[in-house]
Amino acid sequence: MAAITCSASDLQPLLGPNATAAAEYICGRFGAVSNKFVDTGYAVDNTYLLFSAYLVFAMQLGFAMLCAGSVRAKNTMNIMLTNVLDAATGGIFYYLFGFAFAFGTPSNGFIGKQFFGLSHFPSPSFDYGYFLYQWAFAIAAAGITSGSIAERTQFVAYLIYSSFLTGFVYPIVSHWFWSADGWASPARAENLLFGSGVIDFAGSGVVHLVGGIAGLWGALIEGPRIGRFDHEGRSVAMRGHSGTLVVLGTFLLWFGWYGFNAGSFLNILKVYGDSGSYYGQWSAVGRTAVTTTLAGCSAALTTLFGKRLLSGHWNVTDVCNGLLGGFAAITSGCSVVDPWAAIICGIVAAWVLIWCNKLAEKLKYDDPLEAAQLHGGCGTWGIIFTALFAKKAYVNEVYPGHPERPFGLFMGGGAKLLAAHLVQIVVVAVFVSVTMGTLFFLLHKLKLLRISSDEEMAGMDVTSHGGLAYVYTDESGMKSGYMVSNTGPPHV
Repeated sequence: MAAITCSASDLQPLLGPNATAAAEYICGRFGAVSNKFVDTGYAVDNTYLLFSAYLVFAMQLGFAMLCAGSVRAKNTMNIMLTNVLDAATGGIFYYLFGFAFAFGTPSNGFIGKQFFGLSHFPSPSFDYGYFLYQWAFAIAAAGITSGSIAERTQFVAYLIYSSFLTGFVYPIVSHWFWSADGWASPARAENLLFGSGVIDFAGSGVVHLVGGIAGLWGALIEGPRIGRFDHEGRSVAMRGHSGTLVVLGTFLLWFGWYGFNAGSFLNILKVYGDSGSYYGQWSAVGRTAVTTTLAGCSAALTTLFGKRLLSGHWNVTDVCNGLLGGFAAITSGCSVVDPWAAIICGIVAAWVLIWCNKLAEKLKYDDPLEAAQLHGGCGTWGIIFTALFAKKAYVNEVYPGHPERPFGLFMGGGAKLLAAHLVQIVVVAVFVSVTMGTLFFLLHKLKLLRISSDEEMAGMDVTSHGGLAYVYTDESGMKSGYMVSNTGPPHV
């Protein structure tokens, strides 16, 4: 918020002769009030950003519940612990290196080089709330990957990949597209990619495609779970043990997604045009929440009826995944498209997820949470969708300073934005494949990636975490080895 100025020399003619002291007094009081308004503006914007950070962090609970419900009961404690450690290890490594690589300006177009360990914080550019918000995004990318490699991965591998992803891989990608210095950022002052830069507002590419590609390589290198495909190569359903947890996790993610998308404005007290109007950034925030909602809703309903036609069932897990696929897709363009376009985004995202799952079965690819298909496939569609439907007026409001910036192809803006977004898809896929694919391959060669077949059959809760998540027998009833004897009804 700009300060309001007052000049004693301007007031003196209005107050008559010998009015210098009065004019100076009035301007002094006026300046104090103006400073209070400036302080209030900073406080409002930082409070909004912190609240959004809390919402995005709450998505970790959603990830944990969704993951727990999507795996078999014998691996519940394992997947829950990996979600906790995604946040914990991500916090340390993003503090030490990640934030600096992502937003350490001034820097070059490829990697940041300031603010290691939050040195020189706060600054005119960033306050602590901004770090917290970006950390919550970083651990979301790590959470996506953990779902792809669930139920068969050594615990040490989780620690290594999560640290590497949140401390190096994800920050570099976010620097490219979100930092003011990034080579493909729409916030660059000059030399914009295709005259536009990449409009990936909340991260269909930066977060979802990164997490999806990383998970894809982890699952490919590990191979499918034992029993996922029979001896003739046919798919065998391995349903998660709790639809209740899946639905709970989905609603928590839905709630947090409002901080993920609408919070990505980073501030709310900003006027579009003349001051005193009912329309400003607060309106864009509301529109973004609406487009997010509509994309998820249309994707859920499309999945409901689409899967009914294909399989003959009304499946709650499929609907929840479809809903999340709609959210992953709209994340890129949520701030620059109309609500009607968000409905189209969700409908297409649902079919992208359905056919990605069909392709995964055909290729004998096993992803317990459909994370690579959902976040990678629907995230890719979201990047393309934005390049097709971004509206000129919204683009100029959200990304001011370049009135001739290209916008959506279907909205009359030409193909330059689409070209920039295709570049994003390619470079993210290649970079994450080289970095995370190499890491998973090295872990595999060092025998640090996949657990033994005996451990996998018994379940990692018993073999690695000291017991089952759900108590069906006394701990004293456990014999040597991995199997549980004397099973009976749960203790009340």
